[in-house]
Amino acid sequence: MPQSLSRFLPASLSRDLPASFVVFLVALPLCMGIAIASGVPPERGLITGIIGGLIVGMLAGSPLQVSGPAAGLAVIVFEFVREHGIGMLGPVLVVAGAIQILAGALRVGGWFRAISPAVVHGMLAGIGVLIVLGQIHVLTDALPQASGLDNLVAIPAAFFDFVQGEGNKTGAVIVGLSTIVGMLGWEKIRPARLKMLPGALVGVVAGTVVSAVAGLAVKHVDVPDAILSTLALPATGDWGRLSEPTMIVMALTLAIIASAESLLSAAAVDRMHDGPRTQYNRELGAQGIGNMLCGLAGGLPMTGVIVRSSANVQAGAVSRASAVMHGAWILAFLMALPWALELVPTAALAGILVVTGVRLISIEHAFHLHRRHGIATAAIWLVTMLTVVGTDLLTGVLVGLGLSLIQVVPHLLQKGLLKIEGGAATAFQPEGGLAAVPEVRLSGSATFLQLPHLNEALELTPVGGTVRVSADKLGHVDHTCLEMIQDWASRRAKAGTTFEVVGGSASLREKLTAALHPAAAH
Repeated sequence: MPQSLSRFLPASLSRDLPASFVVFLVALPLCMGIAIASGVPPERGLITGIIGGLIVGMLAGSPLQVSGPAAGLAVIVFEFVREHGIGMLGPVLVVAGAIQILAGALRVGGWFRAISPAVVHGMLAGIGVLIVLGQIHVLTDALPQASGLDNLVAIPAAFFDFVQGEGNKTGAVIVGLSTIVGMLGWEKIRPARLKMLPGALVGVVAGTVVSAVAGLAVKHVDVPDAILSTLALPATGDWGRLSEPTMIVMALTLAIIASAESLLSAAAVDRMHDGPRTQYNRELGAQGIGNMLCGLAGGLPMTGVIVRSSANVQAGAVSRASAVMHGAWILAFLMALPWALELVPTAALAGILVVTGVRLISIEHAFHLHRRHGIATAAIWLVTMLTVVGTDLLTGVLVGLGLSLIQVVPHLLQKGLLKIEGGAATAFQPEGGLAAVPEVRLSGSATFLQLPHLNEALELTPVGGTVRVSADKLGHVDHTCLEMIQDWASRRAKAGTTFEVVGGSASLREKLTAALHPAAAH
């Protein structure tokens, strides 16, 4: 399609236009499903998708990243709305957005990348468990409980009600399972010509068709007659509650989690393409503006979302125009076809989120952490996940960060902080060689505490040729730094750069070599 469009449109637009429609098809069911999982009407998720496209898409520091409501924040929003009401979500979100803007202005965006991948993936795994536990109840047209543990305890009773045929739970389960089968089946067998048709959309259509053809009396998405008429500024009284400690903690939690998820997603998107790299502080500020607008317009918390972003890259997008246009498609759909949303059963959206939750859990990543970085790192992933499920999101992240710090303290006490020589213009003459080779000399302990400093030094090395990494005086390197080195090496390798590792212990050389040559390591 891009080749045929290029005869009529500029080269970049001929690729961005079809990509934007693919992202729209991916985003539409997810925006509604995440809103329902958050305990708010579906139009609020769609509003967030529109703002994420039209506004954040124009301002983003990661041009190919797509922003919108994220499954990762659905659980915390659900609990907040249940306890404090939907009216308080807007003011809190405005404050969270302001915190993100301030963080971007203070240039702390790079520090969010220093959060241990074990903590981030443990957090996402915990969120995935909570989503699955909650959406299992929605699959039976029931309401989820207030917490993950309550949802877990209530599953036997839900199963008993299903077996007894109470209400029309059987019909709802049929719709949900049809959605899951349709989504996974399509992703497995879709032909190459239709590879850009997203499985989530096919799953929702399958569930909707089954419901309509069988005449099942199940719950459907409830949409107001005039969706955009629901836009309203938060009430005056709600602003006055922002001084309450609970509201301040919630705003900080949203700001921290949304920022970490957005910037980590942006880093993942950078690995998928060879275009411009993410400007992390600009991206952080753009996310803050988006969240402030969502708070004022009645939307949900926003992040950069890896599912939509990867679809954008895979569909061939080359500029931010694709993300902007996907927001325009959502707006056009809401204006022209709002009645179509009412045809969708809520159990179908629950089915999509069950699959999303299972994928967030990603047990395979835990095995990857264990294989590459040892049992202690995998244990941080597990403890973070269990704490998120057993308590709350912020507590889980803080516990994970605390364990990560405990893990590196002995190395810091023994070897000291990381010191770096070389990088930009420093070159060292190899023994017996005629040409100088750029070399980065590492000493001390390379931990997540110095990750921005290490990243800056690596980015200053020349592109192309050979870059040498000396580990003569390096005592330790943690998995956060290793994954960052791997990301950097993967990008530089595409530009023809080769890498050498010299000095250091055998185990350190093996770890650095695996990071600098990931393809060979696999």
